[in-house]
Amino acid sequence: MPITTFQLMAYIVSMQQVSLLDGVSYEAFESRASTFNKIMDALRDDEINLFGVVGMGGVGKTTLVKQVAKQAKQQHLFTAQLYIDVSWTRDSCTLQQEVISDIQQNIAEMLDWEFKGLDESTRAVELKQRLKKEKILIILDDIWKEIDLEEVGIPWKDDEKECKIVLASRDGDILCKDMGAQICFPVEHLPPEEAWRFFKKTAGDSVEENLQLQPIAIEVVEECKGLPIAIVIIAKALKDETVAEWKNALEQLRSCAPTNIIGVDEKVYSCLEWSYNHLKGDEVKSLFLLCGSLSYGDISMDDLLQYGMGLGLFDRIDSLEQARDRLLALVKILKASGLLLDSHEDRHNFVRMHDVVYDVAREIASKDPHPFVVRDDVGLEKWSETDESKSCTFISLHCKVVHELPQGLVCPDLQHFLLHSNNPSLNIPNTFFEGMKKLRVLDLSDMHFTTLPSSLDSLANLRTLRLDGCELGDIALIGKLTKLEVLSLVGSTVQQLPNEMVQLTNLRLLNLDDCEELEVIPRNILSSLSRLECLSMISSFTKWVVEGESNACLSELNHLSYLTNLSIEIPDAKLLPKDILFENLTSYVIFIGDDGDDGDDDWWEFRTKRALKLQSVNRSLHLGDGISKLLERSEKLEFVELSGTRYVFYLSDRESFLKLKHLQVRDSPDIRYIIDSKDHQFLQHGAFPLLESLVLVRLDNLREVWHGPIPKGCFGNLRTLDVHSCPKLKFLLLLSTARGLSQLEEMTIVNCDTMQQIIAYERESEIKEDGHARTNLQLFPKLRSLKLFCLPQLINFSSKLETTSSTSLSINARSKGSFFSHKVSFPNLEVFTIIDLPKLKDIWHHQLPFGSFCNLQILRVYSCPCLLNLVPSHLIHSFQNLKEINVQNCELLEHVIILQGIDGNVETLSKLETLKLVSLPRLRWIKDGNDSPKYISSLLTLMNIQNLKELHITNCRMEDLRKT
Repeated sequence: MPITTFQLMAYIVSMQQVSLLDGVSYEAFESRASTFNKIMDALRDDEINLFGVVGMGGVGKTTLVKQVAKQAKQQHLFTAQLYIDVSWTRDSCTLQQEVISDIQQNIAEMLDWEFKGLDESTRAVELKQRLKKEKILIILDDIWKEIDLEEVGIPWKDDEKECKIVLASRDGDILCKDMGAQICFPVEHLPPEEAWRFFKKTAGDSVEENLQLQPIAIEVVEECKGLPIAIVIIAKALKDETVAEWKNALEQLRSCAPTNIIGVDEKVYSCLEWSYNHLKGDEVKSLFLLCGSLSYGDISMDDLLQYGMGLGLFDRIDSLEQARDRLLALVKILKASGLLLDSHEDRHNFVRMHDVVYDVAREIASKDPHPFVVRDDVGLEKWSETDESKSCTFISLHCKVVHELPQGLVCPDLQHFLLHSNNPSLNIPNTFFEGMKKLRVLDLSDMHFTTLPSSLDSLANLRTLRLDGCELGDIALIGKLTKLEVLSLVGSTVQQLPNEMVQLTNLRLLNLDDCEELEVIPRNILSSLSRLECLSMISSFTKWVVEGESNACLSELNHLSYLTNLSIEIPDAKLLPKDILFENLTSYVIFIGDDGDDGDDDWWEFRTKRALKLQSVNRSLHLGDGISKLLERSEKLEFVELSGTRYVFYLSDRESFLKLKHLQVRDSPDIRYIIDSKDHQFLQHGAFPLLESLVLVRLDNLREVWHGPIPKGCFGNLRTLDVHSCPKLKFLLLLSTARGLSQLEEMTIVNCDTMQQIIAYERESEIKEDGHARTNLQLFPKLRSLKLFCLPQLINFSSKLETTSSTSLSINARSKGSFFSHKVSFPNLEVFTIIDLPKLKDIWHHQLPFGSFCNLQILRVYSCPCLLNLVPSHLIHSFQNLKEINVQNCELLEHVIILQGIDGNVETLSKLETLKLVSLPRLRWIKDGNDSPKYISSLLTLMNIQNLKELHITNCRMEDLRKT
């Protein structure tokens, strides 16, 4: 009788209760194990669906809840785990509506789901329905004010038990009294012994080995009061320092001043203040205070660069490139000290501060002789009469009440003014900036300006002006800011740059990204910006004209001798002047061609310094020496709808592409070969030594990747190889080429209609060449992932390249063998997925080398109608690392696992966690040596698979072997 998923479910639950380990170490802190386990118990408790984690700043709440999410994922308690940092709720000007909207959007993005409604209330209804469909864990971390979960659309009432919500905050009253948490788990300080172990781990063993240093170090740890953030920062700062420095640190930590920061222990403040004072140099200290004075959340490195340039923060630099390098060096110092962190989502070009470090940085900045001031608009006029306003150098103003700023602020020493407002129509009087003569940085992002305030022309020292996201009308006044070095209009509605901008001869950075309405840049404006080093126009101006017309032409760029960083779109290659040089560019993102409906927005999310994309370009046309040199120097190249050639790279392309890391070619039916290496000079030079990824998509007539012999060293660094929809590609690589791919980690081949083998060789003797003993092929020793989808003619992974006369006979012979011959070994393969391979009958050869597939963890096989068996007995011991077996829609499959000849007392597949079997009508289950049944449903068999967490069986007949 078929066994259903329902019948097995009760057993799976009981198995989890006895076999899963809840007492995993949390950051190696034994004292946290009890709290961690209680939280995990609460996640399983059907009566609890909203609970909190409470503790003072720096005690480790964020690390704890992230570990909870990780463990919940490992134990498959939920279909999804969503972590959302809401530290920005501390900003006084943040409205509940903004909080609701941001959380809704965060959840939708993490679920890869889109709202239909536009307003928050409609979206709340949609979100509630979406979250009820599955069991989801939602973590809201660093809460500073009440969040109405109902208005967000997060179901948590008594009749809505699917979602579990974890709240983390310094303030337990917000969680329990205001938000209704059913229980709150306190996170306590580390006990002394554990704090000492953690300190030693961070500072190094020398603190214990040096007998003179040890007693001082123990006292330093005591001053940290068991708070992990204090321990980490002090340990990093004092690592490898002298005993005298340790003594000095101890004295300063003991003489801490009281602080009024909510939820921050005065000892934590003392530790962080000492770490700040310990920083070497004014540059890094100024950068730390600048980071702390910005908004909570991720901090853009581009923002820091623009602010830092305007403030003159970087000493003795002559270029933007040097400023970027200096910024990276300073950020590295702050990260090493623990005062800066990587962004939560590992976002490229972003950093963040721990919320406690933020608090301390702001407190330190406010005490500076020239203080940084972060305040709201309440009482602004009275404050402007105080001594603080007269001495402050930085103001971050949060406007949430007033609709109009006062007539002016008299701040004679002010250098940086940053405005935040919920009301983009906030009126800024024309006289507002008259009392800020020393202002160097002004950020008025997300405002509405019909015309700019006239007092801007009094800012003779202004170096950085940011109007990002602004609705802009007449901005001619910008032309009077002749000392301006940085101008950013990102995402603004500017339609035309004013003629007055020709006066900005000191401008070094102009950022016009996402100015989608910008259509007019008057002729000679760009060429007049003689000091310009960085011009960025991503998703922006594309109305380039030929020389002599009224709009900007590309030849103007030849006048910018300092230009080193360029990001532009050129809709037609014919607009490129033949003499355009680009010779000084060190960083560029250039898109040439008509994008049509391509919509490849992700292409701009580059991490390389030099990227070039050609779309709908005739390769036979000479694009000029400037573009040819960019091709040679690019780190990322993408070709789309390429025409006029059968090869992507010409025989005359002898540059070797020594810098190229990423290559993508797609939607180009003329292409037959990616590379032709028959040119001997090309062979002598070698090519592509740094290439990491190669992606080929929808190349209808591609015959070979590499046509001709391959020189040594080519593709030697390739890590990712993706081939999609290349219907005439019969094999992927020749053996001689494949042998050079020693670094390959991921291979994906999809929808190649005529592909018969992945690797082809011309004669059997090739296998024994180059020291390959016996008949084993040691290909791709680092391959971790192999995915093969929709390959109707694929028979073998590797086989002899056939001539036309012997093809049919050979194919018949090969079709009787296994997919992997005994010549292939993949010792590091972790994920193997095959989908829709109709000619696949047997996967594994009976003589695979020792160690083959020994690291395989995930095996997924879908829609292989001729496959008979999955895991043969001779490979059981090789598959001891398997965690997931997923088999679906294989009509002839009889056995999932064959145990013939295996000792019944030996554990098999002991690490298996997930077993999914769907639509296997001839399944006979597990077969042992006596041909007697060992049903997967039997208690004995399941108990031998100790870690099994998921078992799904659907539409499987499961024939009884005793009846056959």
